[in-house]
Amino acid sequence: MHTSSIRTSFLVASLVIMGLPTLLSQEAPTVKLIQSVDLPGYSGDFDHFAVDFDRNRLLLAAEDHGTLEVFDLKTSAHLRSIDGFGNPHSILVRKGSPTVLVTDSEKQGATLRDADTYDKKKSVPLTPGSDTSKYDAAANVLYVVTGGKDVDMKTANLEAVNPDTGSTLGSITFQDNHVEAMSFVDGDPRLFINLTQTNKIAVIDRKTLKLLATWPVGVAKQNAMVAFDPDQHRLYIVCRDPGTVVVMNSDTGAVVDTQPAPLRSDEVQYDRDQHHLYVPGGEGYMGIYDTSDADHLKLVEKVSTAPGAKTGLLVSSLHRLYLAVSPGDTKATAKVLTYEIE
Repeated sequence: MHTSSIRTSFLVASLVIMGLPTLLSQEAPTVKLIQSVDLPGYSGDFDHFAVDFDRNRLLLAAEDHGTLEVFDLKTSAHLRSIDGFGNPHSILVRKGSPTVLVTDSEKQGATLRDADTYDKKKSVPLTPGSDTSKYDAAANVLYVVTGGKDVDMKTANLEAVNPDTGSTLGSITFQDNHVEAMSFVDGDPRLFINLTQTNKIAVIDRKTLKLLATWPVGVAKQNAMVAFDPDQHRLYIVCRDPGTVVVMNSDTGAVVDTQPAPLRSDEVQYDRDQHHLYVPGGEGYMGIYDTSDADHLKLVEKVSTAPGAKTGLLVSSLHRLYLAVSPGDTKATAKVLTYEIE
């Protein structure tokens, strides 16, 4: 072999060897797109998903389309569309229950529906504007945000509902016309909820529905979503102005860190066991964050999704993450994206 060839081979080998640490240090993708289901003819925004394990269904509230969309949970195939809603937002499905509860901010209001047919069983007498909700399985109580600016009210409420009967068990009123998502966990009596108009987090005793504290978010506005990690005493608050994840001490309300987040996000999903936070955004990507260091949030991946893919659901038992792509004001095709969690 000629000397020049030897030198070239040695140089190539050296570059490869030098590059190995960099290649090996790169983290593998944490999610993989495995299915995309188009929903032609849909307009406006989608809101929240729910899973029906008993019937192998994935449900999606088509907020502006005024329908409930039903998919096969395992294949993501679109099975049917249920009309008769105004603006459906969130869906409660419980294992073994014959009914589902759907919140609706229009005059139809929240309803209890047959879990097999989705026929209306009865109206749920809540304050107008029922929207986001979260279920306390241990107490069998559904907490629902009602009122607010969308129904021309200067205040908003958190209402506790018996999901079997639809009766109201109690409520608390906020001097805030824009209240967004909440978070709580079993074993901790506190409920954390976004007071978006006044840029605060309210801390509620969910058993008594009494206000314990309000903490200013401050570093970013339009705080809308929140995840709670009781093990690390942290709240992960997602804001829209600018797109930011704010890390807050859940005992004191002190802000300990921030990281940029996708714009126009309308969902946060948290895997406490894996310390992964998933934040989809309407601008077309999803941020995945490592929360294992309680004081230093780390953005580990930006996953290209689609414009309008701002709501989603993590189903850890299936290693699946579902995103709803909202057409919004564009002419883009609505769709549901299914990702496999690696």
